[in-house]
Amino acid sequence: MTEFECFEIAVEDSIGHLRLNRGDKRNAMNPTFFEELPRAVTELAQNDEVRAIVLYSNTKDFTVGLDLKESILHFEKGSVAKSARTMYQRVLQLQQSFSILSEIDQPTVAIPTGYCIGGGIDLISACDVRYTSNESIFSIREAKIAIVADLGTLQRLPAIISRGDLAELALTGDDFSAEYAKEIRLVSRVFPDREEAIAAGIALAKRIADNSPLATAGTKDILRSVYDKDLKSNLDRIALWNSAFIRSNDLGEAINAFVERRPPKFTGE
Repeated sequence: MTEFECFEIAVEDSIGHLRLNRGDKRNAMNPTFFEELPRAVTELAQNDEVRAIVLYSNTKDFTVGLDLKESILHFEKGSVAKSARTMYQRVLQLQQSFSILSEIDQPTVAIPTGYCIGGGIDLISACDVRYTSNESIFSIREAKIAIVADLGTLQRLPAIISRGDLAELALTGDDFSAEYAKEIRLVSRVFPDREEAIAAGIALAKRIADNSPLATAGTKDILRSVYDKDLKSNLDRIALWNSAFIRSNDLGEAINAFVERRPPKFTGE
């Protein structure tokens, strides 16, 4: 198995284990995270023994989202058009890092525990099933850092939760509990603690793996065609939107406020 900085992978009893392994940074998503994720998923998916994949953290928190201290955003000098084109291509790359989870044949089970913030919602929404533990905290956090969520949350969640619930959570950036995540159907089940959630997710993956791999791949493919038929165009649209608008004074203010540990003061500029 390949060794990664941000992930740990293993194969046990027909199950591919993909573990977030940047615990010292609470699995914050830095450039290396996005580079390694599709490579790790591909290595598991191309293993003939793997019939289902479970995604969880090696430590308490699943992820606190984008690492604002190691920015994944590259604002290139030069013309506005050149900068926008670079940003557009970068967003598409980041989107694909998560989309690969929905594109592989093997069903995927996400088990977010602890904090699952911002990009964490993008990540789990690309998976087929989601289990969690009672202490978990979720947030579609992007609005609080002056970003329109652009890696899949706004494109995939309409097939998972209701329009009103999604609008409320995406527009406020508020935290919400595991119980509420279950109520709105973001997650299928909630377990008393992290260990039970992970054990239950692995057991679910095993039940899936015991079925015909042709049948599971076919089922996933049909469901993808039903729920994701406009996904590509919608992902492209948000990539274009953010390539035009993400380079704002408000984003700079959000990052400065984060570093200085103070509330941001947004101006809409």
